[in-house]
Amino acid sequence: MSYAQDALKEIFREVVKRNPNEPEFHQAVQEIFDSLEPVIEKHPEFIERGIVKSIVEPERIIKFRVPWVDDNGKVQINRGYRIQFNSAIGPYKGGLRFHPSVYEGIIKFLGFEQIFKNSLTGLPIGGGKGGSDFDPHGKSDAEVMRFCQSFMTELYRYIGKDVDVPAGDIGVGGREIGFLYGQYKRITGLYEGVLTGKGIPFGGSLARTEATGFGLCYFTAAVLADHNESFAGKTVVVSGSGNVAIFANQKATELGAKVVAMCDSNGYIYDKNGIDLDAVKAIKIRDRKRIKEYLTYHPEAEYHEGCKGIWTIPCDIALPCATQNEIDEESAKILVANGCKCLCEGANMPSTPEAIAVFQKAGILFGPAKAANAGGVATSALEMSQNSMRLSWTFEEVDAKLKGIMENIYRNISAAAKEYGMEGNLAAGANIAGFMKVANAMMAQGLV
Repeated sequence: MSYAQDALKEIFREVVKRNPNEPEFHQAVQEIFDSLEPVIEKHPEFIERGIVKSIVEPERIIKFRVPWVDDNGKVQINRGYRIQFNSAIGPYKGGLRFHPSVYEGIIKFLGFEQIFKNSLTGLPIGGGKGGSDFDPHGKSDAEVMRFCQSFMTELYRYIGKDVDVPAGDIGVGGREIGFLYGQYKRITGLYEGVLTGKGIPFGGSLARTEATGFGLCYFTAAVLADHNESFAGKTVVVSGSGNVAIFANQKATELGAKVVAMCDSNGYIYDKNGIDLDAVKAIKIRDRKRIKEYLTYHPEAEYHEGCKGIWTIPCDIALPCATQNEIDEESAKILVANGCKCLCEGANMPSTPEAIAVFQKAGILFGPAKAANAGGVATSALEMSQNSMRLSWTFEEVDAKLKGIMENIYRNISAAAKEYGMEGNLAAGANIAGFMKVANAMMAQGLV
């Protein structure tokens, strides 16, 4: 066993020991470490100076209770989190997730991934993540407002435009960001770019809502173009039905593809004629209802309970945009058998390690999440820039910058994979390119 293998295995054992019962975080660390062996062989100083050991330890973990009163006058208690993972290249940046599945390990995994995703954008933003086990689904606007105000009453003291700039994630859209921002401003008296994903009238950026889905397709298009392919004429399956999935569907369609399936946590729809995106937007954005309502618009379509079956639908391109580990080894094998040629991740870590191994063995073009879904945080950073300059760019200006960032990410991770002897392995290239920028910054700054 090589020096690099020994060192990385020892650090990983320590990660598992110090962070028990957090499998998502372990998986995220292992995935990075699997790519770093050639880097450590070439740069043993990253071990000797404690950089690798330091990068897997959050700089700060904030955990707090969130009391709020529901519409029946009953006091409810949730847990809130903010993990400020790494600030070597800029202020902490990463979303807030409101979902029953949230616990410290999920936030830690997301924050760790965010370090490298943010690094890949080329913008000066560090990695962080936060959220709560609060579920906004089924809650009234008044209940969501009271929860957000209580959440921010605790969080405000740890964030700021040059310190930590949260954004949205699952369960945190424009409504929640508005309530959170209003409470921050109310407590601090500061009108600053402390949150991104804000409404346009109070400092938001045009194209931010569309950014992750559009960016995913710009990245995928760059991958395809490098292999003399495009979206034109391709059949696409998109999992999820939130902002990422909706706008990935929109951009893929604009680029000439036909999206035939989408899903939510209850089940999936299949429309052989192509998904009617206006209907999905009405159901999910306007009415906040379940995806099965699609049949009221198109009774000829199919609805199936359960999400996993969406990956049995034959497609040329798969864009998982729902949640972590939604594609397992079995689903990956079905995708390959059904002729899928390209899969790029719109969600955070939606493919298990076993699924990724299947894709790579089959020669599928695979775009990892930390690269492919970086469009959201990239545009959040552009929103921060506009707030700092007191300027507003047009939709076209932001979209053009986003497209350039995503294409540059593809070029950089492709070059990194080639430099370290893994040409074509975009997962390894993304891990290496993201790590190198942060590690070199940490080396230059000493013990931080």
